Amino acid sequence: MDGPPENDVCSICHGSFHVPCQANCSHWFCGNCILQVWDHGSAIQACKCPLCRRPITLLVPSESASSLHRDPEVCVVLRRVEQYNRHFGQHANGLLQRMQDLPFLLRRLLRDMTDPQRSLPFFIRARVYLAVLLSGIYVLSPVDLIPEGFLGIIGLLDDLIIMFICFLHVAALYRSVLLFRHGGS
Repeated sequence: MDGPPENDVCSICHGSFHVPCQANCSHWFCGNCILQVWDHGSAIQACKCPLCRRPITLLVPSESASSLHRDPEVCVVLRRVEQYNRHFGQHANGLLQRMQDLPFLLRRLLRDMTDPQRSLPFFIRARVYLAVLLSGIYVLSPVDLIPEGFLGIIGLLDDLIIMFICFLHVAALYRSVLLFRHGGS
């Protein structure tokens, strides 16, 4: 699904979605509506999601909205979304922000990797597969920083940390792809 849920409406204008954009908190808005929220706030600060109050550091237009780029009205909104992403797309630098964005980015990445209609650069795919493979090998290998046999359940901690770091790395890779696609850089 590359768009807002069916029978859903924009939570800002309460109308049908026009140029739907998904924020890094996974909520959907009309592109123009969320940009108006930003316009009425601080221009030097990312706007906060009207639903969950998390900072919106990335807006991803739906594929259907991106395909209508010839429409002048849609083109203006998409350009402003790119401008927004250029300004705030790199601001997800805190660990808490990265952890909060993890489900959104991993869901989108999984959809992009499994859908043959979508194209993900080869080197990104290769890096994702390599990171997952290497972390899987580490988790399955008997060599551990904290041995499970000696410390029991606490010994699983290093495996969980390695998997968490792998997910953060893969999400950061995919975020850079989204930022490149929708930030115009």
